[in-house]
Amino acid sequence: MLELVSAPLIDVVVPARDHAVSLAALLRELPHRAIRSVVVVDRASTDRTAEIARDAGALVLREPSAGYGAACLRAQAHFSALPRVPDLLVFVPADRARAAAAIPALIAPVAERGMELVLGVEPGRPPLGEKLVTRLIDTVYRHRWSGVGPVRAIRFPALIALGMRDRGDGWDVEMLVRAVKLGLSCDEVALPGDAPRAPRALGRGLLHILRHATMR
Repeated sequence: MLELVSAPLIDVVVPARDHAVSLAALLRELPHRAIRSVVVVDRASTDRTAEIARDAGALVLREPSAGYGAACLRAQAHFSALPRVPDLLVFVPADRARAAAAIPALIAPVAERGMELVLGVEPGRPPLGEKLVTRLIDTVYRHRWSGVGPVRAIRFPALIALGMRDRGDGWDVEMLVRAVKLGLSCDEVALPGDAPRAPRALGRGLLHILRHATMR
């Protein structure tokens, strides 16, 4: 297991698609002194998302396929090619501006207790589809997640070891399932705010749960 020094090298990934309205607030609230860089992956936006990101000092990568998982994989490839890879990657979608304030809390379990994956649990009662996914993961893998929200921090070597493949909306669930199967040390922290959790398409997530359950 990689041992982090007291000040781990941290980069933030912001997948964005037509999020010109919310992106500026998110980028403004990030704890910039604690992170090395912010990479906004533009998922074929038709608004000013890329322009706003560049104006805020973020590096903009483009993912023409528009897939959420494809955007995350694009960022992973970018960081893998750097002379020094990050110790830790934090994923915050562009529509989760309030989550920027929770990044220190996401980082703490990694830096202080050696956790490898920390999930940001969104406020409010989880939608029915999310409940179904978390219960199925618990039934199949004996691990109880409180949600499958996209805000999370993960050690970069652990991310590489997961071998993520989903290029669409199943990325978030695939990561949780692969993390449990690989035996990563995991934790959760509560995200700030009182907004209800946004319903999300989780059909591909169910496929990941069932597919990985049959793999050795």
